Amino acid sequence: MVAGHLREQNGYYQMILSWKGKDGKRRGKSISTGLLIKGNKKRAEALLLKTRKEFAPENQMENADMLFSDFLVKWLKDRASTLDSNTYAEYAYEIKKTIIPYFQKHPVCLLKLTTKELEAFFHSENQQNGAATNDLLLYHEIIVAVFQYAVELQWIEENCALQVNPCADEVPILFTDFLLEWLEMMKSCVELTTYSSYSNAIKRSIVPYFRDKMLTLQELERHPKHIQDYYQFELNRGLTANTVIHRHANIRKCLQYAFQIGLIKSNPADRVERPRKKKYVATIYNDQELETLFKAVKGDPLELGVILAAFYGLRRSEAVGLKWDAIDFEKKTIRIKHVVTQVNLDGKNITIQKDRAKTKSSYRTLPLVRPFEELLRRLKQEQLLNQKVCGAAYCKKYLDYIYVNAVGELIKPNFITQHFEIVLKNHGLKKIRFHDLRHSCASLLYANGVSLKEIQEWLGHSDIGTTSNIYTHLDYNSKVSSANAILEFYPENASVQIVGQ
Repeated sequence: MVAGHLREQNGYYQMILSWKGKDGKRRGKSISTGLLIKGNKKRAEALLLKTRKEFAPENQMENADMLFSDFLVKWLKDRASTLDSNTYAEYAYEIKKTIIPYFQKHPVCLLKLTTKELEAFFHSENQQNGAATNDLLLYHEIIVAVFQYAVELQWIEENCALQVNPCADEVPILFTDFLLEWLEMMKSCVELTTYSSYSNAIKRSIVPYFRDKMLTLQELERHPKHIQDYYQFELNRGLTANTVIHRHANIRKCLQYAFQIGLIKSNPADRVERPRKKKYVATIYNDQELETLFKAVKGDPLELGVILAAFYGLRRSEAVGLKWDAIDFEKKTIRIKHVVTQVNLDGKNITIQKDRAKTKSSYRTLPLVRPFEELLRRLKQEQLLNQKVCGAAYCKKYLDYIYVNAVGELIKPNFITQHFEIVLKNHGLKKIRFHDLRHSCASLLYANGVSLKEIQEWLGHSDIGTTSNIYTHLDYNSKVSSANAILEFYPENASVQIVGQ
């Protein structure tokens, strides 16, 4: 078992491990426990003991001695199935043609590689081999992704490539060119849903606006008004303030990266006024309206989604992602642990399935009530019957899922949104968003005496602040009670009483 002790750093406990390598030299590794110092000493000590028992020095020895050129090969192999074919082919070509040959001539271990060696690589490519700006940015994009993988493996603690300016010897870079290069780098750093949001905003709105202006990063830094003008342009053509705020987030994040690697000395997006965010006030259904809606969707493919959203407060992605193994008919529980989302990327609709909800709090277990249990049993029987009727034509890909159509295909999230609007229109019902059924659920819970804390846990919000911010209107009845209590002090108004909404 390796030696080890705890160290206090930045308010958290760190585990410092120590062992003797095959070469006889003493080696060490620092691992964060993620535990705050206050009140967690025993838990940290227990985690240290467990880590010391399970720690494998031989693997660390391999990691410490691995040349960066060899790690590039490992990264290519491990990422072959996660990158799309075009991106993988481009990365593999540049790694084998340019990056690996350089670091084979200038060998350095992964754990000993610093910004100095990386800067030397970019300087060599620029001055000796005449690499263009786009090539340097591509090399940097690849190296950033490689180092990020090493961070994920916990072989290194931070991504030093983010501190390197690949174009230090180059001419000023156009903002649109840098924006697209940054977007490509983000593909390996964020979730596909997040990347899709970035891509749609940048390619459809931001780049088209700035392309003809031919502004460099340095010009934007000197004149942030160009960014402010863009926001006003979007507002004038009808975009909401909230949408423009999302555009601001994209621009600021990109320029922050340019600042981090030294292309600009400050982030110009920090010197503009972003639009004031408008708070969305949900339109909700009361209990009578929900009862009418339940009757309208009876037997419709939308029925399951409406019940899950209105009664259980599930998000659309959670409703579609519900699987049979999440239902415990004996214990009468439902576990929310899997989601299905749909994104549009470069004109293509992509369905994403993952065993991870929106936040950690989104994982939750809810009671299985009798009416919903009966509906689930009926749906199970219908699916078994459909499998027999359709035979080989029945889709076997989604047998684990509850929300499928008559031929076994998974109901698409976008179908729910679009079909919900049609159902409301056909039955003359008040127009609301499908997500507003979740708000309706919260409103009914509160009206029946359920506290905001309990509503937070039921809906799977990360903190009660989110719940209270969204459902501040639910506190109105408590204000009415306070107002009526005050009236007791005014005898002349004793017969007057304020009526709640």
